[in-house]
Amino acid sequence: MPEQYDLLVVGGGINGAGIARDAAGRGLSVLLVEQRDLASATSSSSTKLIHGGLRYLEHYEFRLVREALQEREVLLAAAPHIIWPLTFVLPHHRGLRPKWMLRAGLFLYDHLAKRKRLSGSRALSLHGTVEGHPLADQFTSGFSYSDCWVDDARLVVLNALDAQAHGAVIKTRTKCTALLRGKDRWTATVQTEDGGETHVFTKAVVNAAGPWVTDMVNRAGLDDKAAGLRLVKGSHFVVKRIHDHDHCYIFQNGDGRIAFAIPYQQDYTLIGTTDVPFDGDPARVKITEGEIDYLLDLVNGYLAKPLTRGDIVWDYAGVRPLYDDKNNNASAVTRDYVFDLDTGAETGNAPAILSIYGGKITTYRRLAEHALQKLCPVLGNHAPDWTAQSVLPGGDIADGDFDRFLSKVRTRFSWLPAHIAHRWARCYGTRLFNIAPEAKTISDLGAEIAPNLFEAELRFLIKQEWARSAEDILWRRTKLGVGMKENHIEAVSLWLAGNLDRLIPQ
Repeated sequence: MPEQYDLLVVGGGINGAGIARDAAGRGLSVLLVEQRDLASATSSSSTKLIHGGLRYLEHYEFRLVREALQEREVLLAAAPHIIWPLTFVLPHHRGLRPKWMLRAGLFLYDHLAKRKRLSGSRALSLHGTVEGHPLADQFTSGFSYSDCWVDDARLVVLNALDAQAHGAVIKTRTKCTALLRGKDRWTATVQTEDGGETHVFTKAVVNAAGPWVTDMVNRAGLDDKAAGLRLVKGSHFVVKRIHDHDHCYIFQNGDGRIAFAIPYQQDYTLIGTTDVPFDGDPARVKITEGEIDYLLDLVNGYLAKPLTRGDIVWDYAGVRPLYDDKNNNASAVTRDYVFDLDTGAETGNAPAILSIYGGKITTYRRLAEHALQKLCPVLGNHAPDWTAQSVLPGGDIADGDFDRFLSKVRTRFSWLPAHIAHRWARCYGTRLFNIAPEAKTISDLGAEIAPNLFEAELRFLIKQEWARSAEDILWRRTKLGVGMKENHIEAVSLWLAGNLDRLIPQ
């Protein structure tokens, strides 16, 4: 007899994981399936920001910006280990938006939603200051404002962990290959990596497949009802750190777009993003030479010491699955989310499917909440909204004071190198105490398989966080892959080959 669930969530990105968490917390039985690793597509390819979207004000997306600004504070309280405040420096470019326009936009940005922990905007003099040091001489003034940094892939994992803690079943490397609609339930065919197929019954389906959302609509036999999908590629690259402070830069461009230069992993700067229409295979998306040229030209228009291709140490690209609002400008296509709920009303009593188009990482929690507000009446569930006041795994840090928490970690693990203690605290929050609870010396962590990566952490990631490959571990769970040599990456793969089977939870 196939397993039965109230809700099948297809897609292990931020929207799917957020919905699975919210639904499980309301008492629904939930199965989430992801064809690859959690956050393996769009949700690990973002600009790593929790932000309102200052430039969206120019497109009059006031509701979206307000909702995103409200969510900054909610998410900052929920996960202070992987989300933290970031000051943005906006140099004034005399040939682009005038100062009065920037000031007016920032005034709106400050007042569209209440702020508790984030500072408001202010005017800056850049001449002779640390903020002005990396900039060309003509940039003498500007503004600063606040948003937040986020470890995007870890945010997805934390939502999946919380969903699991509330009873959800999370299956990675498991693909939903078919959906058959019955009178009162769906029959879903799911296929594992080794080709094995099983069937599950579910009362409703959430199609959170991101760039593959239309494919899932087709598999459900509803291809004539699919809403418009617009795929837009965003690419980034990473260089050695270009400034000596912890602020981010936001650079305007003559085409109306902007690019960020963000402190990344202590030693680097992350630069992006582009907005390019995309019509290929989302699983094979890569940055192009033209995009590299575009970003280099944009940032070099501001920097005192120009960057070259030789400065790039890593790059990545992702595809945003946006709702097609028929805007000819890819940068202006709405980032708001759109739901397509099909209850099969015209065919009588039929199970529902909710397909999700668009959205941004900042508003994922509200998106999930709104999705359940639509689905719960269909499923006969009357549980209240709950995620706004709930911390994510590892986020139960007293008063959200990360610095005080880190001090306690360093005291308790005085034998652990300071940079590893800091990384563990940032990655895992209070969950770091579960990595090697009996360890008293660094040798108790096992062998150092790659620089700063010990066997104890590898075992933890496999047993607790669905990590199965070197890519999962080095690029999504830890970000240690940036700057790592090929022989170290190979060492992680070899260790996994010899240990994975015995460590995977049964």
